[in-house]
Amino acid sequence: MSSLFPLTQKERENRIVWASVRATLEAFRFKYKRNGKKSKSKWSFFERLLGIFVIVLKIIGLYKLGIENAKRIEVKTLSLVISGLPDHFNGYKILHLSDLHIDAIMGLEDIIIEKIKSLDYDLCVITGDFRKQTTGGFKQILPAIEKLQKAIKATYGTLAILGNHDTFRMVDRLEEFGIRFLVNETVAIEKEGQTIHITGTDDTFYYYSDEAINALENQTDGFKLALSHTSELSDVATKNGYQLYLCGHTHGGQICLPHGIPVIAHQKGGKKFIKGLWQVNGLKGYTNPGVGVSGIPLRYNCPPQIVLISLL
Repeated sequence: MSSLFPLTQKERENRIVWASVRATLEAFRFKYKRNGKKSKSKWSFFERLLGIFVIVLKIIGLYKLGIENAKRIEVKTLSLVISGLPDHFNGYKILHLSDLHIDAIMGLEDIIIEKIKSLDYDLCVITGDFRKQTTGGFKQILPAIEKLQKAIKATYGTLAILGNHDTFRMVDRLEEFGIRFLVNETVAIEKEGQTIHITGTDDTFYYYSDEAINALENQTDGFKLALSHTSELSDVATKNGYQLYLCGHTHGGQICLPHGIPVIAHQKGGKKFIKGLWQVNGLKGYTNPGVGVSGIPLRYNCPPQIVLISLL
């Protein structure tokens, strides 16, 4: 399926270099951080702890409730007044999906499709984590992602980025469905002679590279929107004149205490970045709690969320 945002020759060349770097990091399961540190993945140890937690939940009778909670997706509508928005984009609507982990709950794509079928939006963006696991294959997600993409009715198409659960090998395959990935790339959307720019970075939680920073340091003027899997590049986006930043990754905590207090959020950017609306100087951002689950297919005090954003 052809994309509304075809790749340039330069982007094709850059992707070859990017894929070779990320392939190496994925193969050796190293997390490369923005501060230069590398560490071996400890996910297997965390999974053992989750296994113990699941046993406890089943004993006290809360396991089934957690599964039910994970399927109760809410639609969050959000109107954002943003300075510098071109007049013809006033009322422009963005459907924001994040952290699908589409193979973690059977039939999740059908629940999402049911929720979005009556929504009106101009553009869909997906901010990473298409599959459940961080390693292995991804063939199991293809039917569900293809079905979901066919149900997304966005005039300006679907833009996506990779998360830390994804592999570089997904990009070419999922782009066949009409999803345009932004791999440290920027695209322009034009409407009645006016333009906004959208930059998408590779995941920086596991797979940081300087190219993510370079992508946000582009010299485009006017309204700029950043898509990144985590909030950790918000300072870079602010310094480079971005007005809006959309991300996910945290699941809002997924397992939360009453009043939505997260037990673990898997991010170090500060509490305000864990979920919902936040601001850094002139940059407005939104951390989507995500529609899917990882680790265990449960949610408590943190409902899954589809976000519909109106730009004003």
